[in-house]
Amino acid sequence: MATQKPKQPAPDATRRSERSRRAIYDAALDLVAEVGYPRTTVEGIAARAGVGKQTIYRWWSSKAEVLLEAFLDLSEQAAQEAAPGAAYAIPDTGDLAADLKAVLRMTVDQLKDPRFEAPSRALAAEGVVNEQVGRVFVAKLLEPSLQLYVDRVRAAQEAGQVRPEVDPRIALELWVSPLAQRWLQYTGPISYDYTDTLVDYALHGLAPR
Repeated sequence: MATQKPKQPAPDATRRSERSRRAIYDAALDLVAEVGYPRTTVEGIAARAGVGKQTIYRWWSSKAEVLLEAFLDLSEQAAQEAAPGAAYAIPDTGDLAADLKAVLRMTVDQLKDPRFEAPSRALAAEGVVNEQVGRVFVAKLLEPSLQLYVDRVRAAQEAGQVRPEVDPRIALELWVSPLAQRWLQYTGPISYDYTDTLVDYALHGLAPR
C-alpha cells in the first residue's frame, strides 16, 4: 500500500503579505534617497521590492501614498527605538530649556539623516500640491509630534515655569517653525547651536530685562 506523503502546511498569506509590504517600504525609501522623488516610480519600487506593480496598486493608489506609509513606519520604528515598548514623550527633567534643547538636537540629527531627509523633503513638497497627502502627513506625523511639545509646555505651566496664559501651541512654533523653514528652504545651516539659540530666544525673549 502506498504511503501518503505528509501534507505540506498551507502558505501563510499574512506572513507573505507582510514581507512584501516591508520590502516595498524599504524599496520606496531607498529609491527616493538614491534617485530623488521625481524619478521614483511605482514600477521602480516594485522591481526593487521584487513584487509585481499590481501588488502595490492593490494597497496604494500612487507612489506618494507608498512613500507616506513607508515614512510613517520608519518614524514609528525610530520612536520605538527612543522609547522601547512605550509611547514616546519629551523628557521632563524639571528644566524646560534643557529638555527642549535635547529633543531639538535629536530632531537636527534626524533631519540630517539621509534616510529621513529624502522622504521628508519629498513628502513636504508633495503635500503642497497634493492636498490629500498633505492632510495625512500633517495628521499622522506632524500633529502627534507637535502634541508632545504642547504636553511638555503645559507641564511647565503647571510647575510655574511658564506663564499660565501662554498658548502652548503658539509657543512651540517659536522653535519648531524656524527650524522647519531653515531646513526646507535652505536659508541657513541647522545645528545644535542654532536650535539651542531658538530655545533661549523663545523662553527668554529679546528685550532687555
